[in-house]
Amino acid sequence: MTLDQTGTTDTAPAWWTSAVVYQVYPRSFADSDGDGVGDLAGLTSRLDHLERLGVDVVWLSPVYASPHADNGYDISDYQAIDPVFGTLEDFDRLQAEVHARGMKLVMDLVVNHTSDEHPWFVESRSSKDNPKRDWYWWRPPRDGFEAGQPGAEPTNWESFFFGPSWTLDETAGEYYLHLFDRKQPDLNWENPEVRQAVYEMMRWWLDRGVNGFRMDVINLISKDPALPDGATTGAGGLGDGFPHYGNGPRIHEFLREMHREVFEGRPGELLTVGEMPGVTFEQAKLFTDPARRELDMVFQFEHVSLDHGPGGKFDPKPLDLRDLKASLGRWQTALGDTGWNSLYWNNHDQPRVVSRFGDDGEHRRESATALATVLHLHRGTPYVYQGEELGMTNAPFGGVGELRDVESLNHYRHSLAAGGDPESVLRALRAMGRDNARTPVQWDSTPNAGFTTGEPWIAVNPNHTWLNAEAQYDDPGSVFNHYRRLIDLRHKLPVVAVGDFRMLMPDHPHVYAYERRLDDARLLVVANLSGTTQAAELDAEWSASDVILANTEDLRISPGRVELAPWHALVFQR
Repeated sequence: MTLDQTGTTDTAPAWWTSAVVYQVYPRSFADSDGDGVGDLAGLTSRLDHLERLGVDVVWLSPVYASPHADNGYDISDYQAIDPVFGTLEDFDRLQAEVHARGMKLVMDLVVNHTSDEHPWFVESRSSKDNPKRDWYWWRPPRDGFEAGQPGAEPTNWESFFFGPSWTLDETAGEYYLHLFDRKQPDLNWENPEVRQAVYEMMRWWLDRGVNGFRMDVINLISKDPALPDGATTGAGGLGDGFPHYGNGPRIHEFLREMHREVFEGRPGELLTVGEMPGVTFEQAKLFTDPARRELDMVFQFEHVSLDHGPGGKFDPKPLDLRDLKASLGRWQTALGDTGWNSLYWNNHDQPRVVSRFGDDGEHRRESATALATVLHLHRGTPYVYQGEELGMTNAPFGGVGELRDVESLNHYRHSLAAGGDPESVLRALRAMGRDNARTPVQWDSTPNAGFTTGEPWIAVNPNHTWLNAEAQYDDPGSVFNHYRRLIDLRHKLPVVAVGDFRMLMPDHPHVYAYERRLDDARLLVVANLSGTTQAAELDAEWSASDVILANTEDLRISPGRVELAPWHALVFQR
């Protein structure tokens, strides 16, 4: 049973259980005017690609007015389109074309922080007695310190983008909190005026016709008002503040209030998904329980942290498939009866999965399709990130001068200042940096991959000459057409959308296998996620069942056994 936005009970599965979402990072999708930056008109011109793929929802990363300190996740006006992307008229045209194709449009909602150029913050920093002073987190220097002294920051929290999470504002001699870049000051959600201003803005977009929101780091909006220090984690006395702002004391209250103020009573099919770093499955079950009226689903990060070494994401280690199965299996079980999973390998913050967990060389097509098969047939709503459906790979960045991401550039600077070897740091950035996801979509083999007629804001991957959409459309064995078939299965088979999940062979180091069941319908997914041939034992009834999807024609099935070539994935039905 589910609850719709009006609070009405509905015994049918929610619409998004059989839906697939496609994320567009507009800056890198398609450029219509030759300035080298993707825009709304460019996206509109490529919507046939998404319709052909068969997705149901388009999630649009931020296109709001922004100084672009963090590529649009630093917003200076929530109700204006940044000129680099176009105009509100361009947005309305895009939305109309999305809806005309039977798809929905979801906006990115970034309300943990704004840009420091947002009028709210400009007012807030103007004086200590400004009415909007308390719209952000301001604090005097730590007791016993003068403003600007090392260690004078109000807490020892380290920013996600390295260095202290407090910056001194010289005007009043106080510090403001920014969990991310210094140009991204955190809003003070303890202030009810802040919350009402956010809700008013959300209603404005829904009234305009959007179909919901993906909510950026939404579980960070509730901080412990005492702002205590975190446990010291590294040099300079910086500490981990996450226990004091991650899934904070009023987070459930705020999300229930948001649902009540923004979504209840609205007709139509809306989607709410919250990005939640550090969320546990116990917490996610609360956030996504329909009866609690908070969110439809969350993005969790457990499975994309399994290859992080002791030094974090830029200290990568090989993935142990058994860890991945244990992680995803836990989430499948925990949210099996109540709540809902989002399913993803890629987004604008993650490196390309075929390079990360697959083989982007000899077995690029096979590993891209095997990983897609494993993910999409889990219970949950799959998210496809632009270019993933083509099997796009990480980029061969030649040096730091080719990088654009603030996180990567900060990491490079801090690592070298601490004595790091430049080539070792660059090697980690090539593997895990966010710029890997942000190179332009590869439409064809022409210069700049058909993305722009100008100079692209970030270099196109040179493998676009053979790895591109145009080359895959008419190839039945392509990554693109395999994604089409996976999406079609979710649309057509209720067992894919809402069936039970049971992990098989949890201790096998190379084979990922599971069953899905709904009433009398059953599916078996078996995939070899390695570069060597593997064998898997099957119940005899499965080996005699129909294979409804495979990423290679080389089937080696005998009674009670299947032999899997490298990166071979099979789906049985009975």
